[in-house]
Formats: sequence, structure tokens, C-alpha cells
Amino acid sequence: METRLKKLTQIMHANGLDVVALNPGSSLAYLTGLDFHLMERPVIALFGVDGEVSIVLPALEKGKLEALSLPVRAQTYGDNPAEWNQAFTDGFSTFAGRTLRIGVEPTRMRILEESYLQQALPQAVIVHSGPTLAALRLHKDDNELAKMRQAAIIAQNALLATLRIIRPGWTEQQIAGELTIQLSRAGSQGEGFGAIVALGENAANPHSTPGKRVLKEGDFLLIDYGAVFEGYASDITRTFSCGEASEEMRAVADLVYEANRNARENGKPGMPAGEVDRFARTMIEAGGYGEYFTHRTGHGLGMEIHEAPYIFAGNPLLLEEGMTFTIEPGIYLPGRFGVRIEDDVVVTQDGLRSLTDLPRRVLPLESFWE
Repeated sequence: METRLKKLTQIMHANGLDVVALNPGSSLAYLTGLDFHLMERPVIALFGVDGEVSIVLPALEKGKLEALSLPVRAQTYGDNPAEWNQAFTDGFSTFAGRTLRIGVEPTRMRILEESYLQQALPQAVIVHSGPTLAALRLHKDDNELAKMRQAAIIAQNALLATLRIIRPGWTEQQIAGELTIQLSRAGSQGEGFGAIVALGENAANPHSTPGKRVLKEGDFLLIDYGAVFEGYASDITRTFSCGEASEEMRAVADLVYEANRNARENGKPGMPAGEVDRFARTMIEAGGYGEYFTHRTGHGLGMEIHEAPYIFAGNPLLLEEGMTFTIEPGIYLPGRFGVRIEDDVVVTQDGLRSLTDLPRRVLPLESFWE
């Protein structure tokens, strides 16, 4: 934790931040090991540029502080919301009376926490620091990568177990439910996100929600899901055919496979992130389906399912060793079918190494049956 806190301090100095305010989420867990869920009871931790740490939290959560390995000034409060403003004022008193620049994560900090923060420190200026703080977790070390690889192994084993069981007549919801069970059996410590299970025409919606659509002969089945291991996630998508696929379906599947392969094999350190998107997108455009690839090629992955770096056209961010992200090109034909193939990769000195290794070709479901 000490190394991570030093990294945070360096980021703050470089970006003119006096304090960083974090509420429950991955960055707070990364820096302290503290795990809270977002709820109606606010939790805020302040990290000063000189190393001081203060946290205000519900009294019922105080026991979590016993495992902390860093000195922290803690203030608790009870169940009466009328007393909470005073708790935050008292808890952050060491920062009071100064004009501070407080960095926050805009995708995490809620109005709830921000209002208590502003009341406690009225002279402070709260600034959007998302890209700045993203650098904190941008590069994964060997320990983090080992956890991500294990999350991938767990997810892959769970999917293989699911594929052996499902048959025509199952609904999307039933398949998603079975996958959830198999993820737990395989050792996942929660789902990174609700699995996307999409059949036939529903697979043309990249973020389809599992419903009552029934698996039948001639369908494509798209499954996008992940596992969690010791706080780190995997995110995998594979597409399968039920019975005989049409000639166009096979051609689209092959094109998405080639787009995925081209991006994985040609990405390398020192390259703009946008180039990885280009490697995938140009393949699909050359095949005549460019307008049906409707999203970026990938997103960062780690303690969160979506984090930096983001793999979109024109992103100038240079890839560096230890960055991890997905490569997930897709083609979506409205009202007909969709195909996506997604892998998790890490940037190494030699290029991109895949943490996921399930077969990428669109295979028939029958090939998994025992």
C-alpha cells in the first residue's frame, strides 16, 4: 500500500492537487484495501498531498479499519442523518480553513458525498480529475496480472461447463442463470457485471439484456460475461452457432475473428491506443460491414470492468507495458444477428499477450456436448 500511496502523491504533485477525495470503489480499495458498497450512508476518504489520510464512515463499518496497514484519522457517525454534517466537519477539520484543490473521480463521486464534502470544506475547489487519477491503476504489476489471468481461467471454465448443458429450447434468462451458477462453482468471487446472453436477432444489440427468447436451430448465441478473482476481473465474449449457420453468418463470423486477430497480433508498446482500434476496424470495413461495427474496439480492464485505457479511433494515448484492455470487435445486423469476439490482453515488450485463450472461432454448440 505504501508504494501505491507514494504513486498517488506523485500524481497529485504533478497535477496541482492538494487533496484527493474518494468514495467507495476500486481506487479506494486499491490504496487502502477497504471495501465498501455504495449506499445511503456516505463514506469519504481524503488523501492529502503530504500523506495525511482522513476517513468519515458509518459506525457500523468501523471494524474494517482494524485491518488497515496505514495511519488514518477516522470519524464515525450513527444512524441519524441530522448528525452527519457535523461528523464530516469534525472528520475533515485538519483540512479546514485552507483553499484546497480537491480531485475527485467524476464517474464515482455522487452528489450525496460531494455535498457533505463541500459543507465540511467550503473554501475547497472540487475538480474533475478522472483522467489524472486513472493513471493510478493504469499499469498492472505481475501480482495483478496473475489475478486477472485467474479471473479469466475461472470464467472460461464456467462457460465450458455451461455449454455442455444448454440445449435448444432454453431461454436467454435460463442460460444466463446457469452461467451464474457455474461461475460460482468455478471460483468466481462475484460477477463483474450481469452477463449478456443474446440469441438470434437480439445479438444485434451489443448490450442486450437476457430475456425469454428461446434458443433454436439456426441461431447465433452471443455470451458476454466475466469473473472476479481477488478484486480483479475478466471480460470475455464468444459467439456460438446452434445447428447450421447461413453462408452470410459464417462470413461475418470469420470477419470478426480476423479483426480480433489483427488487433491482437499487431498491437505493441509505443503505439497510440487508437491504432489498435484501426487494426480491427479496417478489417471489418474492408469486408463491407464497417457501418455495423458500432462501438470502440475495447476498454481498459482491471479492478473495474471499464477503466483506462480506452481503445477508440484517434485515441493518442501511447500504449505502455502493463496496460490491460479488451479487444472486442463486433458486427451487428439489426433484426437479424450479431457477432462479437472479445479477449483480455496486456501490453508487453513484445506486443500484446492475451490473458484469455478460449477458441475464438464461432463454433457449433453441439461440439461442446458430451
